[in-house]
Amino acid sequence: MREPRFWYDPPSWQSLLLRPIGWLYGALTKARVAKRPEFSADIPVVCIGNINAGGTGKTPTAIAIAERLADWGVAVHIVSRGYGGNETGPVNVDSGRHTAQQVGDEPLLLSEFASTWVSKDRAAGVRAAQDAGADVVLLDDGFQNPAVRKDISIVVVDAQRGFGNGHVIPAGPLRESVLDGLGRADIVLTIGDALATELQLDGHPTTHGRLVPLPTGMTWKGLRVLAFAGIGNPSKFFAT
Repeated sequence: MREPRFWYDPPSWQSLLLRPIGWLYGALTKARVAKRPEFSADIPVVCIGNINAGGTGKTPTAIAIAERLADWGVAVHIVSRGYGGNETGPVNVDSGRHTAQQVGDEPLLLSEFASTWVSKDRAAGVRAAQDAGADVVLLDDGFQNPAVRKDISIVVVDAQRGFGNGHVIPAGPLRESVLDGLGRADIVLTIGDALATELQLDGHPTTHGRLVPLPTGMTWKGLRVLAFAGIGNPSKFFAT
């Protein structure tokens, strides 16, 4: 479903009308994340999340960190909820056997770079990765889920779009308020060349990144293609 255009426009009558529901949504999220974690792993758990509804660059960030850790000889496993798939898990994703209908499209991609687990119960997924020999678990999304204790939480932000109109769903694109979300973040990673979020990130540990296409060995020159994107921010795909 396409996100409402007014989410990234200056405050409008639509966002004003929906703001009370956004306050309730934000309050429920705040109460949920305040709960004591159900599971504490014996290995480091690094959460890669966001406070936007999507389209910030979590998946490329997870891939980049997984590759870096693997280069250092660290056995890194990724745990995902498997959005869009019907497997409840925990299940270790096999791209040669599983389909997007079973495990979701993002876990299939992630499994090409690191051992990836799909589990609706994130605590069970982290436990399965730990039992399978992981040295470090990357928790793909789950920043607003209290099930697992996180050692490091990285919040990914699209530097150009920032936090939109600054309001919580459905009045804006945020899962929780900027103040609450960034207050729990250990690192804020802004992706892109623009610095639209600088003022809002003042005082938070921040680093910057950019998206670079990975060469796959496929020859694209002169190739006719039909391009379709179902990611959170499809314009990024078409710009690439």
